[in-house]
Amino acid sequence: MNIDSLLKHADPLVAEALDHALSEKEVTVSEALRLYGARGLDFHLVGMVADELRKRRVGDIVTFVVNRNINFTNVCIKQCGFCAFSRDFREEEGYFLPTEEIVRRAKEAHTLGATEVCIQAGLPPDMDSKTYENICRAIKSEIPDIHIHGFSPEEVLYGATRSNISVKEYLMRLKDAGVNTLPGTAAEILDQDMRDKISPGRISVNDWIDVIKTAHRLGIQSTSTIMFGHIETPEDRVRHIAKIREIQKETGGFTEFVPLNFIHSEAPMYKHQLHEGISNGASANDVLLTHAISRIMLNNHINNIQMSWVKEGPKMAQVLLMWGANDFGGTLINESISTSAGASHGQLLRPKEMRRLIREIGRIPAQRSTSYDILKVYDSESAEEELDRVDASKFGSYFELVKLDKYRYKNPRAS
Repeated sequence: MNIDSLLKHADPLVAEALDHALSEKEVTVSEALRLYGARGLDFHLVGMVADELRKRRVGDIVTFVVNRNINFTNVCIKQCGFCAFSRDFREEEGYFLPTEEIVRRAKEAHTLGATEVCIQAGLPPDMDSKTYENICRAIKSEIPDIHIHGFSPEEVLYGATRSNISVKEYLMRLKDAGVNTLPGTAAEILDQDMRDKISPGRISVNDWIDVIKTAHRLGIQSTSTIMFGHIETPEDRVRHIAKIREIQKETGGFTEFVPLNFIHSEAPMYKHQLHEGISNGASANDVLLTHAISRIMLNNHINNIQMSWVKEGPKMAQVLLMWGANDFGGTLINESISTSAGASHGQLLRPKEMRRLIREIGRIPAQRSTSYDILKVYDSESAEEELDRVDASKFGSYFELVKLDKYRYKNPRAS
C-alpha cells in the first residue's frame, strides 16, 4: 500500500495535514500540533510522510561533517537551568584553554581530516573584548582553510556588549577575523516566558532573532536548533519551528535544523526539580515526532534536518534517518556540553562507524562541508581514514579537563 491509500484510513484531520505536506503546501501551526497527537497508524504515517519529503528534497544520501568541538572555557556568568557544563568563576572546576592550546587542537583535528572546528564556550566575567577575534585569527594564521563554525548568538551579543559596539559591527569584526558560520544554539525554545523560567537572564528571543538575521544579512550562515523534552508543550515546539521558518523565508541563511533532546541527569533544573512537571527528556515517540514534524514544517525552506547521535545514541540515530532526518552531524572529537549533562554516547564517532550505520539502513554515506557541499560520496566500503585509526583516549575528556591545574581559570578579580 502507498501513503495515499493509507491516508484514507487515518484520522481525517491528521490525513488533511499530511496531505498538505505531500502537496508541498505549508503546514500551519495548528495542523502541526495535530500531528503531535498522532497514535497508531497515524503515528507511523507522520514518519512515512516525513521520510517521503526527505527523499524528495535530498535523496538517499546521508551526510556528516568531520569536525572538532573546542569548548575553550566552562566559566560562565549565566546560570541556565539546563546547563551542567558551566561553572561560576569562583568554582574549582573552572578552566580556560589558552589560545595556543585551542590552535593546537584545531591543527590536530585538521591533520586527522577535519574540515571544521566548532568553537563555543561559557561567558567568562571580565572577558577581554578581543578574545573571540584573537582565537579566530590565531587559528586562521596556522590553518587558513579550516572552517570556523563559531560563537552562538549569546556569545555574539556578549562580545558586542564587551566591545561596546553594535551587534552588526561586532559580527563584521568576527567575519574579518575568520568566522565562517554561526552555531544557531542558545535558542532552546523561542518563547520569552519559557526562557524566563529555564534560563533567566539568557539572551532574549528578540536579541537571538536580531543576531541571527543580522548575521544572515552579512552573508554569515548559521544552523538552527530547538531544545525540547523539559517543561515545554507541543504547541511551544511547533511555534518555535514556525519562527525558524519565518526567519528562513526572510533571510535564507539557515543551513540546517537540529532538534536537541534535553539531557536531564545532571541538569540543575531537573536535579533540583525546579519546575513542576519537568520531564527527564522526551520519550522515543516524542523524539520521532519532533524530527518528523520539523521536516514537514520546514520542508520548503530548510533542506537539512540533523539528528544528534550524542543525545540519542547511534541506534536511535538510524531510526531518525527514517523519520525525516538526513544528516548525521559531526565526528565532534571532543564534546563537553552534552557530556557534562550526562549524555552517555561518547565524545567521538569515527567516520567509519557513521558510514556503517548509514549503510545498514540502505542509505549512501557522504562527507560534507559545513555549508553542505558534498566533499566525498562513499558508494562502496572504503579504506580506513586517519580519524578511523586514532585512539580516542589521546583527546582527553571533559571530566579530565576540569581537573587539570594547568588550565585552571584565573579569576581576574582575585587579589
